[in-house]
Amino acid sequence: MIVSASYRTDIPAFYADWFLGRVAAGEARFRNPFGGGVVRVSLRPEDVSGIVFWTRNFAPLIDRLGPVEAHGWPFVVHYTVTGYPRLLEPSTIRAEDAATQIGEIARRCGPRAAVWRYDPILLSSATGPDWHRATFARLAGMLRGQVDEAVVSFVEPYRKTRRSLDRLAAAGGLEWRLPDVDEKAALVRDLAAVASDAGMALTLCTQPALAERVADIAAPARCIDAGRLGEVAGRPIAAPVKGNRPGCLCAASRDIGAYDTCPHGCAYCYAVADRNRTKAAHAAHDDRAEMLGVR
Repeated sequence: MIVSASYRTDIPAFYADWFLGRVAAGEARFRNPFGGGVVRVSLRPEDVSGIVFWTRNFAPLIDRLGPVEAHGWPFVVHYTVTGYPRLLEPSTIRAEDAATQIGEIARRCGPRAAVWRYDPILLSSATGPDWHRATFARLAGMLRGQVDEAVVSFVEPYRKTRRSLDRLAAAGGLEWRLPDVDEKAALVRDLAAVASDAGMALTLCTQPALAERVADIAAPARCIDAGRLGEVAGRPIAAPVKGNRPGCLCAASRDIGAYDTCPHGCAYCYAVADRNRTKAAHAAHDDRAEMLGVR
């Protein structure tokens, strides 16, 4: 079983102690976000084939991976670095510091152990297509030689995302929009050329209609990638493809995170409904709890 930690929240940045406690306990639990009750996930050494971390700050965990390594679990870090203005990302670390961390992951574990996520792409009055072209090129230059894949996607109008961005627009912060597929394709082609020059393959995270338009230069992403984990481990890791939504090519996994627990406060986030409530929940979190989101 592959463990995802976590696309619902940033476990490395905010819940490293909890995660390591769960590894020591041999299990974690999560509340099914679709009303299916509490689910137990074994973290016994023999039950886990690898871990996929998702983060914007790996520093709290990077020097504390001894228990993971002792269990023989390979891991891949999906590291989001976007360089957005503080209006959109009020508390993420600097892109330069993120690049340094990614370089350290690559140095310790090899270039297959880290994946750069430049997503989601938000087109707004502050971050237009030319802004993205310039920012992506700057970040790709910083990450040259550290990663071999850059994953992109465009903002989807999920309920939490739309509410947060509309609130920001109403306050006079910025205007945002959803581009049509032609504009998306043109931007992806430009970003793919930049990525190629930096030694990276550009992939698309679950964008089926767009993927058809740019199939010659950008493949669909496999964010939970058993093949990549196997290359990191130096042995095959078998897991069936079991996507989370149409067009998703992720391998089967168990995510141990919880929605509404990440206090980064990114305005476009699909996983947080109210930042103030989420910050309070994070402050009250008990690292001894069996699952996140429990006080």
